[in-house]
Amino acid sequence: MTLSRVDQLLEFHKQDPDDPFPLYALALEYIDSDQPTAKLYFDKLLLRHKEYLPTYYKSAELYIEIGNTQKAKTLLEDGIKLAEKLSDHKTKEELKNALANLLFADD
Repeated sequence: MTLSRVDQLLEFHKQDPDDPFPLYALALEYIDSDQPTAKLYFDKLLLRHKEYLPTYYKSAELYIEIGNTQKAKTLLEDGIKLAEKLSDHKTKEELKNALANLLFADD
């Protein structure tokens, strides 16, 4: 029997609950088909793995999609601070561009 990608990711998470990647991948699996479930996984990541930088951009995207631009703005700002702390200049610029686009769209 072949496991689905979601089942595989759940198994990876079960085997190593301290690894943020399976949760991130699960959120991405659900982002187009089941936004509430994707949000749950992103929120879990933000609670348990605050230093997992990829979470900030994609979760902000989801919050924009569901209409919570204030939460998206906060996520982008927090991601920028984390990227600075981690000296990840490329991701910092991507987050800054996303924030500028969000602020421009809100005007």
